[in-house]
Order: sequence, then C-alpha cells, then structure tokens
Amino acid sequence: MKRIAVITGASSGLGREYAHAIQNCLSLDEIWLIARRLPQLEETASDLSVSAVPLSMDITKAEDLDRLKVKLEQEEPDIVCLINAAGMGKIGSIAALSREDTVRMIDLNCRALAEVTNISLPYLGKGAWVLQIASIAGFQPMPYLSVYAATKAFVQSYTKALHYELKERGVHVTCVCPYWIKDTEFIGLAAEKLNDYRFMPLALKRIDVVRKSLSDVRVNRLLSTPGLISSSERYLSRLLPDNLIMTVLDHFRKI
Repeated sequence: MKRIAVITGASSGLGREYAHAIQNCLSLDEIWLIARRLPQLEETASDLSVSAVPLSMDITKAEDLDRLKVKLEQEEPDIVCLINAAGMGKIGSIAALSREDTVRMIDLNCRALAEVTNISLPYLGKGAWVLQIASIAGFQPMPYLSVYAATKAFVQSYTKALHYELKERGVHVTCVCPYWIKDTEFIGLAAEKLNDYRFMPLALKRIDVVRKSLSDVRVNRLLSTPGLISSSERYLSRLLPDNLIMTVLDHFRKI
C-alpha cells in the first residue's frame, strides 16, 4: 500500500516548509501537495527528493473536495501524515471586513479543514500523524482580528475532540498554535493598514514552528505552542479575563 502525506496550503509558507521537513523524518512514497496555485505547487514539488503530486484545488469548493475524495477512493493509500496548513486571515475591524473576506475565512479555516480531515479519516492507520494549524489567536478573542481568531478557536476545539476520538486508533493528533511567523505571506496579505500589528517582538520563523510541531506530534501532544510568547499566551489566556487580554492586545496593535 502506498504511503503518502497530504498537505493543504502547500504552495507557500508553513505548508511548503512541512513538505521539506517530513520527507526527511517519514518513510513516504508520495507527498500530495494541495493548493490553488499550480506553478508554486510545481516549484515546491521540484525541490523535494520524495515523489510529489501537485494537486491544484480550492478546498472551499465542493467539486474540488469531491476530486480529492475520488482520488483517495481510487488509490486507497495509507495516509501516514495529514497536515492542514491552508488558511487565511484579514486584519481590520468587523465593520470594515467585507462579506467575502468574512465568509472566505470561515470556509477555508473551519469548514474546509474539517472536510479534508473527514475525507482523509478512512485512510489514517495506527501511528499516523495529523497536524491542524491554528494560532495563538484562538486562545482568546482578538480585536481587529476577530473572525480569524474565532476560526482558530474552532480549529482548537475541533482538534481537541479529534485527538480524543482517534486515541484508540493510535493516530497522533496535534493542534499547532504559533505566534506571528515573520517569514510567511500572512502578515502582508492580512494587514488592512501598515500600522496594524507591526510591533511583533520575538516573531517566529516557520522552520522553528515546523520542527517543534513535528516533535510534538511524534509523542502525541495535544497542543504545540512554539516559542516563549506562544507558550505564555496559552497559559495566560486561562488565567486572565478576556477584556483585559483584548485591551493589552489592542495596545500592542497601535504601537
């Protein structure tokens, strides 16, 4: 049976970084790379030493999810690693967000992640890894990142339940909750104004997020919080009231 990894959001950022990392730590026959932008997928595929299959799909569209489902049914692979790295964010007030941006964030960050996971479940065997990319934004409400933070709270809650449900099958499930990552496209694409959230002390590099999360999923940790700020936010959000945290976050946004 063919051993594969499936990575969404594989055209750039964390998705691409994961593709390079897992080829060195897992025994794989293929890596299925999923994203909308085919040229970038092909570029990622050409850089890998493992056979890679670029799949140009928009996973918010039912027809593309159906294509993925049919491909899995036809090939019946052993998915040894599933990484849901596709996502988007938009910085701005709730009033300023367009209907399209709001719906797109919810569809991609929540519904598409859950659907890809559901489609993949029959092919996950004992010892398989599942990494769901959330954010520290999911630990509490965030002004001017409201919808994005809410979608990442969904990812956290969904992944915690998935972690529990798949224990008996021996599948490792980890929710990855990083702080700002400075070497991805996210900040530039998300920012409505150049001065929003420009002060980001101790911002992470994607390689550090990937290494920490792969180490965590190997031992089946529920949450992966790479770096000092991610880990601190994880615990402070349990202790401090939301209103206080939102006031502090809004202060940093304006610096």
